[in-house]
Amino acid sequence: MNPRTDSVRRQPGPALPDGRRRSISRLLAGAGLTLAMWAATSTPALAAFPERPIRLIIGFPAGGPLDTHARLLADRLQQLLGQPIIIDYKPGAGGSIGAEFVAKSPPDGHTLLVANTGTMVINPALYPKLPYTMLRDLVPVARTAQQPLALIVNPAVPARDIREFIRYAKANPGKLNYASAGNGGISHLVPEMFKQATGVFMVHLPYRGSAPAFSDVLAGHAQFMAESIPQVTQYVKQGKVRALAVTSRERSPALPDVPTLIESGLSQFDVVGFYGVLAPGGTPPEVLARLSQAFQQTLETPDIRARMLAQGADPAFLSHETFGSFLRGELPRWQKAVKASGAKLD
Repeated sequence: MNPRTDSVRRQPGPALPDGRRRSISRLLAGAGLTLAMWAATSTPALAAFPERPIRLIIGFPAGGPLDTHARLLADRLQQLLGQPIIIDYKPGAGGSIGAEFVAKSPPDGHTLLVANTGTMVINPALYPKLPYTMLRDLVPVARTAQQPLALIVNPAVPARDIREFIRYAKANPGKLNYASAGNGGISHLVPEMFKQATGVFMVHLPYRGSAPAFSDVLAGHAQFMAESIPQVTQYVKQGKVRALAVTSRERSPALPDVPTLIESGLSQFDVVGFYGVLAPGGTPPEVLARLSQAFQQTLETPDIRARMLAQGADPAFLSHETFGSFLRGELPRWQKAVKASGAKLD
């Protein structure tokens, strides 16, 4: 034992007055209570998320491309988050009914919107009286896919490629119909862009979702459609529809024999859609980060990546923060497209 050290350790300091001693005791007790309350309320709440099943809301009918996409991700998400994933459908108004439902849900991360390009960046320009504001009442969680569209026709249409289709459409004005998932969506705006670029005339047939629209193209009630590649790939390979072109700058690995519109002579035609997940505004940042990480891990799963690429979708993940910046850039771009098309809905 070091006598000097021991004597210093044991040496008493000057006594504090009773009043000051009581004040310090109360201060220390208050600090301890505050730390205890923080530990009891903050840390366990974050650690508990998610504490019940998570609902993925889709604003379109079952069986469409968004449904296919959500189901592809659901099993892996369940494993990562430790809770069941429930897929629920609230179709109508180009996905806006489902978006409104999520926007008005509790901001706790247990109700999420799986959305497409139309719902996220076209509807805000198309519907002037939406009961929610994008990026305020709905906030980004993750971008989960990016994909071009295929321009398809019923096999009865006498055209093997896009040039033949343009000639046939110009020779038969008003004879051809094109189906879409609803007014103002990407499957409406892309054919309108195509009409403006080529000078052809087709009659628009809007449906309540992609699945019924695509069914009528299969049946021959509509002749033409711009549809997501994952939705049409197997039908193209089976000869039930014919793909004339894809809308991206490069060919799709899922349809390698189908040329791009750029290859077909439309040098400026490059339009790619995307899917993403949104949460109610006010969802805590730590919950958004947890969800974003789960979607990233899901999209990095080799089997899921391979299946998405085979279907024609690029698993182009963006985190909740980066996805927010991306959407802020896309909103004005599609606002211009809506204005040019003349589409407007109440």
